[in-house]
Amino acid sequence: MKLKEKRFGILLTFCIMAVFWILLSGIFHAFCLISGLICCAIVSLISHDLLVKGESEKKLLKSLRLLLYIPWELWQIVLANIDVAYRVLHPRMPIDPLIIEFETTLRKDFSLATLANSITLTPGTITILVEPERGKFWVHAIAKESADALLVDQTMQRKVAHVFMETQEETETQEAFE
Repeated sequence: MKLKEKRFGILLTFCIMAVFWILLSGIFHAFCLISGLICCAIVSLISHDLLVKGESEKKLLKSLRLLLYIPWELWQIVLANIDVAYRVLHPRMPIDPLIIEFETTLRKDFSLATLANSITLTPGTITILVEPERGKFWVHAIAKESADALLVDQTMQRKVAHVFMETQEETETQEAFE
């Protein structure tokens, strides 16, 4: 890996981790901020290649796409919370749990992990198992409607594929430039 790309990966990893540290800690005392930033720097130096791989331009584009994906995922979490609350509070409790399995075109580890975590973070669905070689997922859903969002609509899968440049069009475009 080139030194310039390595530095970019470290910086990008540090920025992402620092933002999460600041947002999640909620403590803005100098000692906590400085110790958190030092920890982010150490972890970034050790594990930057786990988060960002490939050319700098693609890293930046993927990071920007991921930042755009996060608000969409948060909105899906809100909508799913409302749906689960309705199902729990409804007198007849329209809960019909089922386990579904589906295959996706995603193959990269980080995109598979993002999709699995996105499914699990969304109330009413839990990722049970992922088979990376085939891109196969087993998911428990609280009701058929939750399952249909993954099987029929596939919006979440398409959005994750777009973030990590695993759509068919982007794969063909990348191969044309190489």
